[in-house]
Amino acid sequence: MPPVSKKSRASALLDTRVVYCGDNLEQLAKLPPASIDLIYIDPPFNSNRNYEVFWGETKEKRAFEDRHESTRAYIDYMRPRCQQLHRVLKKTGSFYYHCDWHASHYVKILLDQIFGENNFQNEIIWQRAGTHNDAKRWPILHDSIFFYSGSKSFTWNPQFTPQSPDDVEKRYRFKDAGGRYRLGPMDAPEGGGMSAIDPKTGKPRGWYVWKGYQPPEKGWRYSPETMAELDRQGRIHYPTDKTKRLARKLYLNESKGALLGNVWTDIPPLQASSIERLGYPTQKPLMLLERIVSANSNPNDIILDAFCGCGTALVAAQNLGRQWIGIDISPTACRVMAKRLRDVCNLPQSETLWKKDNRQAFALRDLPWTIEKLKAIPPFEFENWAVIALGGTPNVVQVGDMGIDGRIFPVGTKPDTKGGTMFADDWFPIQVKQMDRVGRPDIDGFEAVMLREDRPRGFFVSFGFTADAERECANFHKRTGRIIKLITVQEILDEQHVQKM
Repeated sequence: MPPVSKKSRASALLDTRVVYCGDNLEQLAKLPPASIDLIYIDPPFNSNRNYEVFWGETKEKRAFEDRHESTRAYIDYMRPRCQQLHRVLKKTGSFYYHCDWHASHYVKILLDQIFGENNFQNEIIWQRAGTHNDAKRWPILHDSIFFYSGSKSFTWNPQFTPQSPDDVEKRYRFKDAGGRYRLGPMDAPEGGGMSAIDPKTGKPRGWYVWKGYQPPEKGWRYSPETMAELDRQGRIHYPTDKTKRLARKLYLNESKGALLGNVWTDIPPLQASSIERLGYPTQKPLMLLERIVSANSNPNDIILDAFCGCGTALVAAQNLGRQWIGIDISPTACRVMAKRLRDVCNLPQSETLWKKDNRQAFALRDLPWTIEKLKAIPPFEFENWAVIALGGTPNVVQVGDMGIDGRIFPVGTKPDTKGGTMFADDWFPIQVKQMDRVGRPDIDGFEAVMLREDRPRGFFVSFGFTADAERECANFHKRTGRIIKLITVQEILDEQHVQKM
């Protein structure tokens, strides 16, 4: 592949705005050392959960069960990956590891060994669930997110949340023409410029009387000139009793909000009816990732998610003007995140455009694009690939799907969250068969689905179709006026299916 011109590429060190499909251990080894500003990972938890809701691929499920049969196996799996992540992290960078209670204590020890105990900054507690019944123990309501830095010097942008009404009433007790305000200190901080000793007087430089008010022990925080300007602006609170201290007025309407701590209770988990929800079993809210990206990176910094799943961290990075790199072993996950980047971020997916200017497009690499590879992947993986390739939404339920592997929603259709349903009723069914030649019996079954659901149009994807199958589709249209579009995998790979749709 010819190199991207230095004028157009956002990073001179490595390719950014790229999603890689494959084992992250292999891909991480290709990245240069100390090249990433912020890393966030949310690897599969060692929880013995059955992740068949969306990613029900038998191959990936089996690999998960084999690899994570014990906590030791899980840690052994993560250790070389965390070592590579530490290698590519800048000294000024930050690292976040998202996990739950099953292995969090072991993960903390692992990260202390690799990133260093002195570089541990926080354990963030994210309340991901409301209270619920749990037999014979306290309900588990939170995830842990471990935050490490590359060194003592790292990017840090404090985050704030809106002040609660109770906070406002308690803290902003005073009012004047400028609005509600609270009292801030006027005395010089320890070691500050105005607290330094004046060699002529032997007292702090801020040691002077202001309008009859005596200076505090370390002197005033501000010079006489600054005090005069604050007074002119009406920003000094004068107590009636001159034996009490002056205070600076800190107005509510100028406040950034309440400084955020390490317990996050203000970001709810995704609900089944959430518009943002894609069906990925461990999908995290976009607001959660935008908070992390905002706190530990600046515009044009490079963000890496090596277990990027459905791509929430990538979307957050793109929305906030950062560069990014995503890696995931699942072809389905890579296709879902690519579709999400196209639809949500309006970022074209094009290797050609990416080569010209990687700020205007993204690249998706190492997917199984050949007929042979698509025949070899597990059936559920193939179904998801085909549905997403058509621009549809895969069926969340893989078992008992009633003959519907996915749905296509016409342009302009909006999700409907009323009454607990996720999508509007305007949709077309998709059925997928990982077969060389689909015959009439399968077409008959899909016709029954269309009649049951009262759909005027449907799509059937396979590697090929018999002449009987094609004739039956034509006869079905004559009898009912309903249309079944037969689409081959080769047509999808050649991008000829759009014309038929």
